[in-house]
Amino acid sequence: MARPNAARPDMARPNAPGAPRGRPPQSNRFIDFDDRAPPSERGSRPPRGPRADGDKRPPRTARDDRPPRGPRTDGDPRQSRGPRTDGDARPPRAGARPSRAGKPGPADAAAPRVKRAPPPERLTEVAPQRIAKALARAGVASRRDIERMIAEGRIEIDGAKLTSPALNITSLRGVTVDGQAVAGIAPTRLYRFHKPAGFLTAARDPAGRPTIMDILPPDLPRVVPVGRLDMNTEGLLLLTTDGELKRALELPSSNIPRVYRVRAFGEVTQAALESLADGATIDGMHYGPVLADIERKTGHNLWLIVTIREGKNREVRRVLEHIGLQVNRLIRVAYGPIGLDDLPPRGADEIPQSDVQALMALLKPLKPAKK
Repeated sequence: MARPNAARPDMARPNAPGAPRGRPPQSNRFIDFDDRAPPSERGSRPPRGPRADGDKRPPRTARDDRPPRGPRTDGDPRQSRGPRTDGDARPPRAGARPSRAGKPGPADAAAPRVKRAPPPERLTEVAPQRIAKALARAGVASRRDIERMIAEGRIEIDGAKLTSPALNITSLRGVTVDGQAVAGIAPTRLYRFHKPAGFLTAARDPAGRPTIMDILPPDLPRVVPVGRLDMNTEGLLLLTTDGELKRALELPSSNIPRVYRVRAFGEVTQAALESLADGATIDGMHYGPVLADIERKTGHNLWLIVTIREGKNREVRRVLEHIGLQVNRLIRVAYGPIGLDDLPPRGADEIPQSDVQALMALLKPLKPAKK
């Protein structure tokens, strides 16, 4: 069987003078690699001359005339090309992917670098206070842990081991913990955290139950929770780096409203809900005014919006049980002007200073102690 194009004289010799330029015949598409020049002789080919078809492009340079590649800087024995000498400054390729591990790639090579904000200045001079309190504010550990560290001889002042926590200081200069100098007290920072159900609001639990410290984001500084949420209560939990702010916010006398969404089982009258506005005394414990409104009904369950101002232990559950409702889900959605919003469970973010100032403005001045 004859091969196609074998009888065509115009395709027998491709690229011959006078022959039309086109695809070579089928029989010449396959190259016998045994007839190719060895690699040692390929680089000695002479440069090509000017094209015969009137093309004005300059002839190619012979490979022997090209400059050698310089040594690679990454330890690879292969040769690498040196920098361009023709002043070519090509823009990054459109749609190029950024490099991995955060390193600038072709697409972001020309992007300006964003300067990180300097870390907040820490204060070493403090008002006269116990050393355990000052070190706790500096983020070293809790007061109890610091007292334990003092008993173990791990805290020194000007090279002398501290033997008792009953010491007032006005400066953290010269104070070291395990041989490391204390950096000082950083400005107060406040965070909000979406606590899920099933976790204790504590640093540790002797019974081995899970705590919020097991699920806090790792990039948070040392923080302490403001108040407590029961193990089965979820929602907004404030965290702060300042023990003084923590204490001021969680006192019942602070009068800061805490708002909850409550799902409860049972039937209740509007009169019973309105009676809670005058407070209630349950088993000898008096609870302040509680505002409760029905949000919606779903079968035998009610969704209510409950606002309290004291924040006593299990206050919402006890007050609603007092009027015949059994709470089966409790979510805190706001603490003063700070709301939970759309923060996902286990998520945390820092509260802007403007909101922190608004929250601190709600704090009533503490009454001076009687002499």
